[in-house]
Amino acid sequence: MNDTIYQAAALIIPLVIAIVFHEVAHGYVANLLGDPTAREQRRLSLNPIRHVDPVGTVILPGLLALVKAPIFGWAKPVPVIKQRLRNPRSGMMLVAAAGPGTNLILAAIGAVVLGVLVRAYGAAAPGDAVRFIALNLNNFILINIFLALFNLLPIPPFDGSHIVEGALPQRAAATYEKLRPLGLPLMFILLLGLPYLFPQANIVQRVVLPPVEWLADHYFMLARIVAGA
Repeated sequence: MNDTIYQAAALIIPLVIAIVFHEVAHGYVANLLGDPTAREQRRLSLNPIRHVDPVGTVILPGLLALVKAPIFGWAKPVPVIKQRLRNPRSGMMLVAAAGPGTNLILAAIGAVVLGVLVRAYGAAAPGDAVRFIALNLNNFILINIFLALFNLLPIPPFDGSHIVEGALPQRAAATYEKLRPLGLPLMFILLLGLPYLFPQANIVQRVVLPPVEWLADHYFMLARIVAGA
């Protein structure tokens, strides 16, 4: 039980930090581009209570982990009103990209801090606290990379769908936007139903994980460089 709590804490702490910064980045960029909705609703806050959705952030990922299904979830979306942006099409693309972009920056910061930690202790045996911090940093890097790339999937309501919609011609974008109300059931079908029926069609394993692993190798290489290894 102690080991389970230890491992869970080392996952939950970096996950919450990654999600909070992801959501705040959306609202912050929206505010810069003319939509103050998130600021007006006090969502430009690093307080996790304002962003964590009990079902999407905690219960659903936990249940999926228990049944060894692809793990995904969501936070309370930061409110963005597209029409309030100075340039709704390009502005929404930038707002959407801000979340994944922030996660990739956080992963780089985590890699540097991990490298500094390893360099500071060198060959000395680290204590329990240092090992726990190192495990959190390791998970922090992986979670941020996964969160960034997972959210770039061009499936409503993920960030990638807003980027695709903004890049499409106006008529095609209007057609694509009609899929948005179907986003949640479509997400469950593609990420859970399809892999269950056709294991070879697992989007997470076949589409998301390969670039996650490729990027993770480079981030951990950065950590090794900082550590002097």
